[in-house]
Amino acid sequence: MKMLTRTGNPDVARALANIVWLGLERLTQIVVAIVISGLFARYFGPDAFGKWQYANTLLLVIAPITWVCGAEILVPTIVHRPPAETGVVLGSAFMLRMGVSALAFALTWTWIALGGTDPLVGAMLAGLTVTLLFREPFIGVINAWLQSMTYSKPQLLASMAAAIVKAALVYAFVRMAMRASSFGWLWALEAAAIGAALILYYMQRHGGKLGWHFDRALFRHFASAGTVFWIGLIGMYLFLKLDRLMLAHRVSFAELGLYSAAQQLNENWIALALMLSQTIAPAFVYRVQDTAVLRRNMLRLFGMTAVLMIAGAAVLDALAGFVIARVFGPNYAQAAEIFRWAVWLSVPASIEAIGNLVVLKYQAKYVVLSKWLLALAVAFVVNLVAIPRFEGYSALIGLAAGYLAAVLVNFYYIRFRLRA
Repeated sequence: MKMLTRTGNPDVARALANIVWLGLERLTQIVVAIVISGLFARYFGPDAFGKWQYANTLLLVIAPITWVCGAEILVPTIVHRPPAETGVVLGSAFMLRMGVSALAFALTWTWIALGGTDPLVGAMLAGLTVTLLFREPFIGVINAWLQSMTYSKPQLLASMAAAIVKAALVYAFVRMAMRASSFGWLWALEAAAIGAALILYYMQRHGGKLGWHFDRALFRHFASAGTVFWIGLIGMYLFLKLDRLMLAHRVSFAELGLYSAAQQLNENWIALALMLSQTIAPAFVYRVQDTAVLRRNMLRLFGMTAVLMIAGAAVLDALAGFVIARVFGPNYAQAAEIFRWAVWLSVPASIEAIGNLVVLKYQAKYVVLSKWLLALAVAFVVNLVAIPRFEGYSALIGLAAGYLAAVLVNFYYIRFRLRA
């Protein structure tokens, strides 16, 4: 890490170090997720594992609701305000995010209490939903402050440490043969621990005081600014989880568990493409002002990404049976065939991620919104027609069709924005 400090520009050195820590955190999370999924798959069995995956799907559909006042609004506000006003900026953002998170939490628990889902799914989701009270109000707000300084190391270290401890606790719970409904609370404990660590770090940097204050005008600004991006993100996450939401109403939880096992691994593979796009974005897209250079960079990035993901998908396709057996055990052998098809989704997903960099560079919020609403609509129609006939495989077709729609929107915008 010391090598990064040798560059002549301290801002560049700080950014490079930040990227390295981000990469380490992402890799840690991917490894931990795979290890925990393997433990759960063997301990729960396909039926309960399917319910666990469905509970997580519901959480990941609910969570974007709490992403009001995203980093694209909060970080620039912190940067452009004097340091003396940081407390009022963070305090106002905290009040907004906590209010929305508490509402989402209360509505979810009410829905569970009214029997809106399977009892075991509800019990799992009850613990998982507690994370909403810590993720965006505490972790998200302090992480925005850290991003404003291009210094995410404290948050990333806390996240990595908490993930490793969580994996150890999951292993201990499995050894103690704890009930499946109790595991969701480990995710709540993880979020609370990260939030507490970041609050203590912030207070240490500010003389032992939190110093957050509420400002009504700033609160209203945060509530309205970034709404288009916010709705777009909700649409994106609905699209990414629509396959499991719709399959849950057509197949058994055991079959959903097999499908989710394949998709769990595939999503971690796709996450590598997203991490790659985030790493190269500043140097090759965001800082480039010359249109011709940017066009050339995008063509190279598209080509490089396509070759990398096709090669990776081919290897995973060939090793699908071995990978599924090693991670999830012999009871999930049927998931291998789904995984063979699923890994090829990484190609359109990575192409979409690269194209999205230009959309984000120019803050084209209505393109983001229309893109994901279109992808969601296309996937819904395909799933509606195909799932009753082909079940799990048709859900993959729905995802592929949605990604293709998103890629076409990106290409259209890039052609329009970077025309000669």
